[in-house]
Amino acid sequence: MLSSSTVGTGDRTALLHGFTQTKESWSHLADHLSLKFKVTSIDLPNHGDSTDISFNLETGANAIVEVAGESNYVGYSLGARFALTAALAQPKKIKRLVLISGTAGIQDKIERLNRIAKDEELARHLEQIGVQQFIDEWLSLPMFAGLTSSNNQRELRLRNTAIGLSSSLLLCGVGKQQPSWSRLSELKMPVMVIAGAEDTKFVEIAKRLVDAIGSNAIFKAIANTGHSPHLEQPELVEVALDEFLSQPLIC
Repeated sequence: MLSSSTVGTGDRTALLHGFTQTKESWSHLADHLSLKFKVTSIDLPNHGDSTDISFNLETGANAIVEVAGESNYVGYSLGARFALTAALAQPKKIKRLVLISGTAGIQDKIERLNRIAKDEELARHLEQIGVQQFIDEWLSLPMFAGLTSSNNQRELRLRNTAIGLSSSLLLCGVGKQQPSWSRLSELKMPVMVIAGAEDTKFVEIAKRLVDAIGSNAIFKAIANTGHSPHLEQPELVEVALDEFLSQPLIC
């Protein structure tokens, strides 16, 4: 079973971290949400204390639901891919869905195959250079320009292993996500899609997600943030989540 930690009482809420992160990456947000909710932070497959558990998105999503049960699901990037996969596979278990910097997959087959090839190359590179150098290279990418040494959680990321992160890229990279744009209207639970206002690529994707899901979905842009809004402006994300997760469900 995937490793997890739980704090607080109330409506159950699961937090699913991004690539190279761990369940501890949510600690600040989990502590805040635990004032109102029972919050379960999960080490995703091949990460943290789940580093030896290798699942693809579909199998991993089922494993996440096994841990979190009927719950609100909040996923960031890789975690958003798992959360969306879970919501499509087991919709009755997802009370509310929050996707942060997420996507429904790459629709163009050639582009998807190219992304798989790039992730395979990146996985080989990771195993050659080791975790420490890879994390430094990863955090230097333009999409993480909004992070600093005080909020990039470098030390937490170093808890991961080269083989674990390599396996995650090979099994759960964006190219391995089955495009689900045509299925998004199946989602009937309340959905909030969050993107950093300065992350233009994912702002566009977020708006497409909301349009495809329908009237039960809303888009929230977090001002002055890029790809990691929950790390760059955690207070603003806390406010957005408080408001969304506290709204009563309409049966």
